[in-house]
Parts: sequence; C-alpha cells; structure tokens
Amino acid sequence: MILSERWMSIMPEPSKGAFLIATLGGLGRFTAMPGTLGSVAAFIPALFFPIPLWLPPAAAVIGTWAAHRYALDTGKEDPGEVIVDEVVGLWTALALVPRALALPALFLFRVVDILKPFPVNVSERLPGGVGIMADDIVGGLMTAGLLLGLRWLYVQGGLAAFLGG
Repeated sequence: MILSERWMSIMPEPSKGAFLIATLGGLGRFTAMPGTLGSVAAFIPALFFPIPLWLPPAAAVIGTWAAHRYALDTGKEDPGEVIVDEVVGLWTALALVPRALALPALFLFRVVDILKPFPVNVSERLPGGVGIMADDIVGGLMTAGLLLGLRWLYVQGGLAAFLGG
C-alpha cells in the first residue's frame, strides 16, 4: 500500500477518504511535479476507454469536496499534492475532443495548467476546494477549445473558408 498504516492512523477518520481522493492514494506526494504525474495518471485510462461526458462533472463534485477537506486539514490554501484537480481538468478536455487529439490534449493541458493564462488564473482565486478545482476545469475547457479550433482551422478547411478560398 502507498500509505503507511502509521500515517493513516494519525489522520482524523473523515480525512482519510479526502486524502486518498485528493492525492490519488498518495500519488501526489511522490514527486516534485505532482501536477504532471496527476495528468499522466488521468491520461492512462483514456488510452483504453473514451472519457464519457458525465465523468468530469461527477469527478469534480467528489474531487472538490476532497480537495477542500484536505486543504482544511493541512492548513494549506492549495496543497501541491492535491492532484484530483488535474484529473478532472484533463478529463474535461478529453471528454470534449476526439480521441485522436488525446496526446496533444495532455501536452496542451499541462502548458495551460503551468502558465495559467486568463481566465484560468482568475478562476483559481475562488475559495477552498472550488478554487483548487476551478482553474483546472477552466484549463481543460480552454485546452479543448484551442484544439477543436485549430482542428477546424487547419484540418477541416476553416482557414480556407475564412479567407474565402
């Protein structure tokens, strides 16, 4: 098991579930780049199964609770080890783009998540678990919009139609 029995035994009972969900079973504590690890963890199931549209919102509800609770328990505003938000953000993008764009979605999502352009940077200012989750959801939506826009522009003839050709 990823977590030692000692670590789990000192956590208050309701927090164990929040810790396991928010950090993906402690995975968020394994590296100095937990967001990238969380994104890759979210990407792996997408290699085998399409992400249904209902999954990101369902995961967001559970993840927001877990992130909020874990943040309260640790006294941190946005704990870096919380990676459920990366999962929800990437799944948001993957649910909206064709599977052929899954790998570009992973890379673009990481760029958006690291650079935090507007409106991603504004959404992370929301309080508690909502803010922890919101910036990644907005980042996932931005990723999907950019990829679908580029696909339309360059692959589906949008640029030619736009230029009148």
